[in-house]
Amino acid sequence: MTMTHYMELLATNQPWNLILFMAIPVILAETIAISELAILFTRNLNGSLRSINKVASIIVGLYFTGVFIYLLINAVVPITTAGEWRGITDILAVGLYLSGIVPLLGMALLDMNLIWKNKSAEQKLKIHATFVGIFLVVSHVAMILGMLDPTFGAPTTNDMMNM
Repeated sequence: MTMTHYMELLATNQPWNLILFMAIPVILAETIAISELAILFTRNLNGSLRSINKVASIIVGLYFTGVFIYLLINAVVPITTAGEWRGITDILAVGLYLSGIVPLLGMALLDMNLIWKNKSAEQKLKIHATFVGIFLVVSHVAMILGMLDPTFGAPTTNDMMNM
């Protein structure tokens, strides 16, 4: 069975690619998610958990921006140019993984006070929590799709002949 480019990336150059492209972003995102829950329950917007949450958000947002640019230049463009996508599942797995840039960079920009400056602390908390949720959904769906055979859902030769 062939792998999606997403899984191939993680399996190549062990353990470094797994650490750089999965472990670091996921550990930081899980730190954000867990601290976010505590902040939401306690409404303590100025405690040490909020500081950890803010630092992790900024680090992962900036870090994933680098990952996004690197993979766009070194994987997505060459794979697309060469016509080497392995099926729709492959495209979706990589696309959803990279779409994590939106919520992760959004959290970083929000915590650096570069966007939504005029929002109240409560409103920013809601936006931040929404970004966390979006990231968790897209990253987990990307992981699931990344584990599938990349040709899953693609028409087979028999399907094409019956058309």
